[in-house]
Amino acid sequence: MNQRTSSRVRKALLISLSAAFLIPALAATGAKAAVKPAAIKYQSKFGSMTFPKKFPEGTTLEITQWSHFVPMYDKWFDKYAQEWGKENNVKVVVNHISLGQLASSLSSAIAAKQGSTLYEMLAPPSAFIQGLQPLNKMNQAAAAAFGKRTSVCKHSSYLPIKHEWYGFCHGWVPDPGDYRVSLWKKVGYPTGPHTYADLLKGATKIYKSTGIPSGGGLSPQIDGEYFARSVIWSFGGSIQNAKGQVTFDSPQVIKAVEFVRDLHKHAQTPEVFTWTPASNNQVYIAGQASYIQNSISFYRSAQDVHPKIADDTGFRPGLRGPTGQLHQTAHVYFIYVMPKYVKNKEKKEAAEKFMLDLEANYSNATYNSKLYNFPAFPSTVPQLTEKGGWLDHDPFGSKPANKLNVLRTAPKWTAWLGYPGYANPAISEIYHEHLLSAMMAEVAQGKKTPQEAVKDTTAQIKKIFAKWRKRGYVLGGS
Repeated sequence: MNQRTSSRVRKALLISLSAAFLIPALAATGAKAAVKPAAIKYQSKFGSMTFPKKFPEGTTLEITQWSHFVPMYDKWFDKYAQEWGKENNVKVVVNHISLGQLASSLSSAIAAKQGSTLYEMLAPPSAFIQGLQPLNKMNQAAAAAFGKRTSVCKHSSYLPIKHEWYGFCHGWVPDPGDYRVSLWKKVGYPTGPHTYADLLKGATKIYKSTGIPSGGGLSPQIDGEYFARSVIWSFGGSIQNAKGQVTFDSPQVIKAVEFVRDLHKHAQTPEVFTWTPASNNQVYIAGQASYIQNSISFYRSAQDVHPKIADDTGFRPGLRGPTGQLHQTAHVYFIYVMPKYVKNKEKKEAAEKFMLDLEANYSNATYNSKLYNFPAFPSTVPQLTEKGGWLDHDPFGSKPANKLNVLRTAPKWTAWLGYPGYANPAISEIYHEHLLSAMMAEVAQGKKTPQEAVKDTTAQIKKIFAKWRKRGYVLGGS
């Protein structure tokens, strides 16, 4: 070996040795591995509530909940429920039904005084409050164990006039604005629409030049109801004020209805009147919508079946109205309720422990929903919003990796069904009756003027409020 070769060998050896020592050193000083959910643990104490490590033989827990929009979640949840049952000596049965069946299933169970132990509702179920058990103690225990609760969840499961927690909201789902980057860039909006005025102007241009319409449901289902509310709130209107007084018949609401009419006239097709809860997902993934308002479930589907559409998707924190207000509804509120017919002490305690354990392990729920489920208590999922966490580096392959970072501020721009007040039983009934989507559709179809539709809908709203106020479940006067 000559001197030059020997020198090269020594240099290579030094580099190899340096690397051998450097890699562990980097790991020790902050080179970050992929962020994972916390290990699952089951506790026996939450705040002032203490539970047995094992429940008595024969204890059962039956849960009815929806078939999740992200299939991976159901696979994880069903396995988790069985593992929880085995650990706690409880036989757990999980029944999955469509979201459209939830309200009728709970209503039927309450009427028959028999059914599942827990029902997971996706919108505030306060209209059923007379058939539900108060969950005050466990909600207080959750606050003691997990700290601050998001406003979305508090306002969607608590009724101040009765000082009652009628449900346990374990999570919620942001509902951002979703747009095709390439389409909006061509009409002068490289970062998508920022206001409803932008949406009308840009979507009209896109529709005229490409034939691709804008989304925005006008049918009596979840997307139609949430789209209507987001527009109304951002235009400065509301169904009620913070005191529970009806405020619907206002110039702001009329302006919002006029906007929806104009958007439909210039940038939509009649299909929006017959949309199902899955329709806006389907048309967007098929490349037949320039903009929709939806949770990220459609995006996760697009990543699997149409990655080019997924890569061409941008997200906005909703759109601002004429005065700069931005209030986007949550897409889903995960609220467990326990009907009054559940009398067995062990069954009730098992249900309470199941809900609290789920919240304690919520980083697994968020991860296995592909970041669809946001926690009611942010402390339970620090991985979601921490620097370098899941919203900075989506573990499910977003391009760029921080595409979902817009959701970091979602608690600031997300409202709830009763905004700016609580989701009282009148608000719940109005939602389940689909009054707002029906109103928007009548105007868009030319059956009523905006003024007529708002006046008629206000009369319906006031009637519902008066009924619940008479029963003592709504604050304020007419």
